[in-house]
Amino acid sequence: MAKDHRNIFHLEPRMGWMNDPNGLVFHNGTYHVYFQYTAEDPSGNGKRTWGHFESRDLMRNFDFKGVVLSPDIPEDKDGVFSGSTIRKDGRMHIFYTGNSDFQYQIHVESDDGREMSHKTVVLRPEDYPEDIEPKEVRDPFIYEEGGLYKMVLGAQRKDRKGTALIYSSGDLKAWSFERSLFLPDCGYMWECPELFDLSGQGFLSVCLQGMEHGEYSHQNVYSSGYFKTCGEELLPGYTEFDHGFDFYAPKTFIDHKGDRILLAWMGIGDIPYTNPTEGYRHCLTIPRRLELSSDGNILQIPLVCPASKAYPGDALPLMLKLDSHNIEEKFNIYIDDAKISFCDGIVSLSFGKSGFGRDIRKVKAGLVEDMMVLVDRSCLEIFINGGRYVMSSRFYPDSITPEISFNGCEPKVLLFSVDNCH
Repeated sequence: MAKDHRNIFHLEPRMGWMNDPNGLVFHNGTYHVYFQYTAEDPSGNGKRTWGHFESRDLMRNFDFKGVVLSPDIPEDKDGVFSGSTIRKDGRMHIFYTGNSDFQYQIHVESDDGREMSHKTVVLRPEDYPEDIEPKEVRDPFIYEEGGLYKMVLGAQRKDRKGTALIYSSGDLKAWSFERSLFLPDCGYMWECPELFDLSGQGFLSVCLQGMEHGEYSHQNVYSSGYFKTCGEELLPGYTEFDHGFDFYAPKTFIDHKGDRILLAWMGIGDIPYTNPTEGYRHCLTIPRRLELSSDGNILQIPLVCPASKAYPGDALPLMLKLDSHNIEEKFNIYIDDAKISFCDGIVSLSFGKSGFGRDIRKVKAGLVEDMMVLVDRSCLEIFINGGRYVMSSRFYPDSITPEISFNGCEPKVLLFSVDNCH
């Protein structure tokens, strides 16, 4: 069967380059998913804008609304970079980084998520602390705390150490620097920071650049994960969100039920492997609900459900489900030439030619109690032990109906859906 790499349930552009999700918000009955977008060039070389999807149900029925923010002022002349949205007085307030000779933080407002107000620059290089590199301050995340609005920014110090900056405001207009968050030996740049809590436990979600790569940790060129917080302090110990090949720039928001939902770029920059899609590049992960695990870490639970009791063998997407009743001490699952293996407490994911240069990734999972594998036409997302460990990767099999086989386990093989699951 002819190759068709376009996914069914993963958001992706029809043309052009997609990377970081941005500005995620549920507003007046509609979900808005913005993303960094280079419409004219699938390699990402060109004018960086914000593209825009809308949906009433978050999961499947998305409409692409085109470009909503473009570089058109001196402070964002080299690109509209990442940011976030907060709601105030029935309006959407969007903050993003304008890339220019330096990096600026910019505020726009919208009633419907499509038409944007004029742009207001709220932070300039002179507003950053003296020890901060003004060309490396970006990705504002806005939240409320103690009667004030807070902004957390990813940054680099002049001594090439990554850090996060926290500002506060009473009106979303005038911002004052409060403090920085820092731990030693945590890379040269922190990107995409977010502060939030789950069931009373605080977290700083942040992408670290410049970490030493290990066999089981920081396997990718850049890392995405979180620190726990206690009051205003970061606690040592960084936990990665994902151990696959393609995951970066996770963003979270609160849905209509009050749950915290995560979406991430199912890609990453500066990689040695490739993506063969023609005319477009990249997609986003399946939305994942975040919950606190019994050991105080984060569980990622994909918002999907079985659509049928059996996989007919001629359709995608599919779900493979394992539980403790059908797992042996060692097992292998094969999907085309992708191989998911478990042995001696290690889950590994490896590819042949369908990986287009992807080789192997590993995670120390200990005892595997359950596993869910979601397979779209060019995406694999693996959730281990209720989402305590996750591996997300693109792959490009020759057929849209890849062969599936396994030994040492007997997974249920089902079609999955995103309709009526949330």
